[in-house]
Amino acid sequence: MSIVSLLYPAFILAILLVFIHSIFGLEIIKRGVIFTDLAIGQFAAIGVAVSLLFFEGAYSFILTLLFALIGATLISIATHRVKHIEAFIGMLYALGASGIIVLLSNTTQGTELFNKLQATDILFTTTTDLIEPFLLYSIVAILFLKFYHKLSGLYKEMLFFGLLALTVTSSVQLAGVLVVFVLLIVPAFIALLQSKFAKLPFAWIVGSTIIIMAMILSYYFDLPTGYTIVFIGSFCGIFSALVIYENE
Repeated sequence: MSIVSLLYPAFILAILLVFIHSIFGLEIIKRGVIFTDLAIGQFAAIGVAVSLLFFEGAYSFILTLLFALIGATLISIATHRVKHIEAFIGMLYALGASGIIVLLSNTTQGTELFNKLQATDILFTTTTDLIEPFLLYSIVAILFLKFYHKLSGLYKEMLFFGLLALTVTSSVQLAGVLVVFVLLIVPAFIALLQSKFAKLPFAWIVGSTIIIMAMILSYYFDLPTGYTIVFIGSFCGIFSALVIYENE
């Protein structure tokens, strides 16, 4: 059995994740609020931890969405009221990460669960796992691309952070906080380094190439898939920043 036939559901999920996060990533980098996704992702992960700790995994999506929306709302409000917004977002991230540790500290599998929330193994995704993210990301992308640039002020902020929270709610459970952050930032960052090609399609192509390459490496060398994606993605972003120069 070839690697494509074995892992094609995981490859499709990877492309879906790159597709939706590149859309948000370009906007987040332009806004200069790079750690927004990390903070919202950690808050979403608190919802997963609460679900596991108090409800044996039940109500996971609702709790994850609730905490993601709390994080997104705090950032949205702070964008207009807090002077040093990146510092505020960094504190939210620290609050979320430490909150997860506190919640899981007395569980027998606390460390394992924390690592899973940071970077999940998506290698053996099934075709059934693709239905929900495909529908959700399609709806989110349509709403964002159709309405975002037509709005202004508070309504624009609410749409942006609301859709981002909804996206992160799903993707954190599928891939983990750090994987989501890398997929959000790296493809968009590399795309913005160049000016020859349209930014969004370029981000999609680069991001899909990076994540699939990382998944293949993790499969053949028996590496943790999530952290391999984070490592390869981060390396590619750093390498690109050092070697790509604009010739205006």
